[in-house]
Amino acid sequence: MKDSPNPPRYDGRMPYRKCGRWGLKLPAISLGCWHNFGGDSPTTDQIEMIQGAFDLGITHFDLANNYGPPYGSAEINVGKILKSLPRDEILITSKAGYDMWPGPYGEWGSKKHMMASLDQSLKRMKVDYFDLFYSHRFDPGTPLDETLGALDSAVQQGKVLYTGVSSYSADATLQAVGICKENHFAPLAIHQPNYSMLNRWAENGLVDTCGELGLGIIAFCPLFQGLLTDKYLHGIPAGSRFTIKNSPLRKNEVNEQNLKVIGDLNDHAGQRGQTLAQMALSWVLKDSRVTSALIGASTVSQILENVKAVGQTDFSSDELAKLDHILARSNLPKSLWSN
Repeated sequence: MKDSPNPPRYDGRMPYRKCGRWGLKLPAISLGCWHNFGGDSPTTDQIEMIQGAFDLGITHFDLANNYGPPYGSAEINVGKILKSLPRDEILITSKAGYDMWPGPYGEWGSKKHMMASLDQSLKRMKVDYFDLFYSHRFDPGTPLDETLGALDSAVQQGKVLYTGVSSYSADATLQAVGICKENHFAPLAIHQPNYSMLNRWAENGLVDTCGELGLGIIAFCPLFQGLLTDKYLHGIPAGSRFTIKNSPLRKNEVNEQNLKVIGDLNDHAGQRGQTLAQMALSWVLKDSRVTSALIGASTVSQILENVKAVGQTDFSSDELAKLDHILARSNLPKSLWSN
């Protein structure tokens, strides 16, 4: 791939934030490939989204072994598309821990599952290594030193550069960092929690813990599965995630009261000169301890609009108080506000 010595993607519009105390930098907006990247082969939309994202300065592409559908297909498709990009200018992420294949070794955090999943993911994506590889979820049935030992083995084998965890509690994260130090394992570099204006459990200790330990934070679902966009401002549209089978949005989340809250948030976003989605991303990125916000998309135009959030991440104390007052009126499950 030929490229100019100073491509526009590095013109300063996309900030790159340090991943905790590490030298690694992530773009403030990363592209997640959880939805819309499965299928039998790469589609025109998938190609345009990835290449368009890269042109905007998004150098980080986040996957997991079971992204699709079907499982594994997102890694295959994205791997083919990423071949057109310069490998040394991009970060490729994968994870292991959720169900992937039948039988007792197809999920969770055993060394058997973690190492087999890693090798399968590398093969699917046709790359020699991952820049970031995560334990996708805490496994209460496996000693934490076994899971972290598997991540260390991945680094020692040259298959992974940096390791991380996703959706671990603050206490489990603290324990994990301690185990890595005690056993001289490769240190954890990053945590990936579910974090948004509507899901603030990470504020109950996890964000502080990561900051104190020097871990970067990449927030997934910062738009709360599309609820923090203009999609639901006028009711529930046909074809939205809420209407599909096995929707990640639940009926107790998409209701009249919460849609009123979304409308009020949208009004404030308009006062800031932003869309609701842009404000939601800006809100997540207001904390310097958050390295990146991980967005999904179905079109390249969505990515173009969302990237504009990086230019306006400051909020006054009065704004934050007003937004907290609006958010307090939602009737979302309390589990989203506490760990």
